[in-house]
Amino acid sequence: MMIRPTTIAALVAILSLSSTTTSAFQTISTTTPRTIIPSTTTTTTTTTLFSTPPERTKEQPPKPPLSTLVNRVAVAGATGRCGKLVVQKLLSQNVPVVALVRDTDKATQTFDPTNELLTIRKTDLGSKQDVIDAIQSTEADCAMWCATGFSDSPDQSLWTKVSAMFGFATNSQGSIDAVGLPALGEALANSPKRTLGGGDNNSSGASALLPKVVMLSSAGVTRPDWTEEKKSALEGCAAIPIVRLNPFGILGVKKQSEEELRNCGTEYTIFRPGGLNDKWPKNSRPIFSQGDVAVGRINREDVADILVDLLVTPEATGKTFEGVSVANSEGDYPPADSL
Repeated sequence: MMIRPTTIAALVAILSLSSTTTSAFQTISTTTPRTIIPSTTTTTTTTTLFSTPPERTKEQPPKPPLSTLVNRVAVAGATGRCGKLVVQKLLSQNVPVVALVRDTDKATQTFDPTNELLTIRKTDLGSKQDVIDAIQSTEADCAMWCATGFSDSPDQSLWTKVSAMFGFATNSQGSIDAVGLPALGEALANSPKRTLGGGDNNSSGASALLPKVVMLSSAGVTRPDWTEEKKSALEGCAAIPIVRLNPFGILGVKKQSEEELRNCGTEYTIFRPGGLNDKWPKNSRPIFSQGDVAVGRINREDVADILVDLLVTPEATGKTFEGVSVANSEGDYPPADSL
C-alpha cells in the first residue's frame, strides 16, 4: 500500500505537536493565549453548571463522598498521562478502580499492584465484547474514558507512535474511540441509575441523575465542519494547528464517538479540554463554555480533578462542554472549590 506524501506530512505534523511544552491548541501568536468568548446572536440557555451556584446552607449539605456513590470505577486508558492521574485521585478518595489497560506490566510499574482498591485488567479497547466483559466481570457501575487513538505516553519511542498513527489512518472506524467508548455505554446502559442518594432511585428526576460514563474528549472536534463563514468569524478558534491539520480526521472520529455515546442509552458527560500542557500552572481556576469555541490551556492535573468531580455532579449529566483554565496570577484568580 502506497503512503501518500500528505499522510507523511500529517505524521510529522502531529508528532511535532505532541511535546509537553507546546500544545496543538496554542494560537499562532506567541503571546499568552486567552479564552475566546465570541459575540453571536444565537440564543443560549444558561444551565446550572454554568451559573453561579447558590450559597450552601443547612438545607444544601455537601455532596456525599464519592466512595459512597460508586461500587467501582472502570478507567479506560489508565496508564496514559491523564488516565493515571484520574486513577490516583480516585484511589486517594478510597474509590475502587479497575484499570483497563493494554499493557499490564506497564500498569504494575505505574501503580501499586498491592493496593486492594485497584484491579488491573488487560483489555482490548478495540474489541466491543472484551470491553463489555471487562465491565460485567468486575462489577463496575460507572466508567471514565481517558483513552485516545494515539498513546500519549512520554516514554514511548518515535516508531511506536508512528505505528499507532499509521494504524489509525488506515482503520479509523476500528479505532478504540469508535469501538471501545460505545461499548462502555452499552455495558452500563441497563445498570442501576446513579444518584446523589446512592442506589437505584428511579423515582428521582432526570436532573438528579449522575453520569455513568464520563468521556475525556477534545476541544475543536466540531470545528473542521464549520462553514467558511463561521471559520472566518471565529478565526481564533478555527486557525489553531490541531484544527487546521486535523491529522487523519481524528477530530471527526472524536466527534462521531461522542455521538455514539449520546445515543447508547446511558447517562453520560463529555468534557472537552483545551490544550493539555503540563507546564501550565495546576490548581488554576477553570473556565467552562459550550459551543466548541474555547481556546486556551489547562494542566492535566486540573483535567483529572474535573473528570473525578463530574462523577458527583448531576448538573453535568447529559451535557457536553469545554474547559480551559486561568493561571492563578498573583492571587487574582483563585482556584474554584468545586464544579
